Amino acid sequence: MTDATLTLDGVSYRYPDGTPALNDCSLKIRRGSRTAVLGTNGAGKTTMFLHLNGILHPSAGQVYRDGVPLDYSRSGMKRLRSQVGLVFQNPDSQLFSASVREDVSFGPMNMGLAEAEVRLRVEEALLAVGMTENADKPVHNLSYGQKKRVCIAGVLAMQPEVVVLDEPMAGLDAAMQDELTAVLDLLHKTGMTIIIATHDLDFAYGWADEAIVLQSGRLLASGNATEILTQENVCKALGARPLVAEINRRLSLIGIDLRDIEYMPRTKRELLQAISSHTRQENR
Repeated sequence: MTDATLTLDGVSYRYPDGTPALNDCSLKIRRGSRTAVLGTNGAGKTTMFLHLNGILHPSAGQVYRDGVPLDYSRSGMKRLRSQVGLVFQNPDSQLFSASVREDVSFGPMNMGLAEAEVRLRVEEALLAVGMTENADKPVHNLSYGQKKRVCIAGVLAMQPEVVVLDEPMAGLDAAMQDELTAVLDLLHKTGMTIIIATHDLDFAYGWADEAIVLQSGRLLASGNATEILTQENVCKALGARPLVAEINRRLSLIGIDLRDIEYMPRTKRELLQAISSHTRQENR
């Protein structure tokens, strides 16, 4: 079995109105990774995601799952979408049932599972995203952040191997972003592959194992997140540099090398801890 759980090989796609979205795009998603996908508006992130679980078919090229070309038959798509779950950016595009429990039940019920198995999966999914107490609430009475959690629960109830989230942090306040990050990290610890499209460069630098950067429908760069997201061509394309990386760089220019503590800080919290540790060492 290949180490890549999903692969795009020379994929191109044009929308029916002729708008080009992907242009000979080739990339790989490593199994078990936390992968951040970045790029400016129009770079092709959402279009790429819609190819990963077969919603869109390439105009040219091929998409692979575990090294095997996607099977676009009805049975092939049913199997793929039980393995690769997609959470849309706008939760209202994904929620359509009257209550939370009904909505989360929809996917596993369509898989033909026994009623007892469906109930178990729904309860486990709601627990994972902290929505158990809201199980019987009408979907339209939920907050924006709660709706996003229900969308994730609906995907989790399918027990996929890969979860793909399009801008999951958009519209969430800082506390809700932290809560969602904790949920995603918990899922990743179970072995799940997590793929996130984001405009938040600082989040990607601090959270992701690997980064994919798209530009005009093509792959600009991919690999280790801390290395890729500090490359000059990537920072130029994204119009920014990760704040923590820039602070690390500027501290090194005045003789403060935080690598003395044996790791390079990637988040603001880690940076503050590293500075405190460095200060304590200097004062000994």
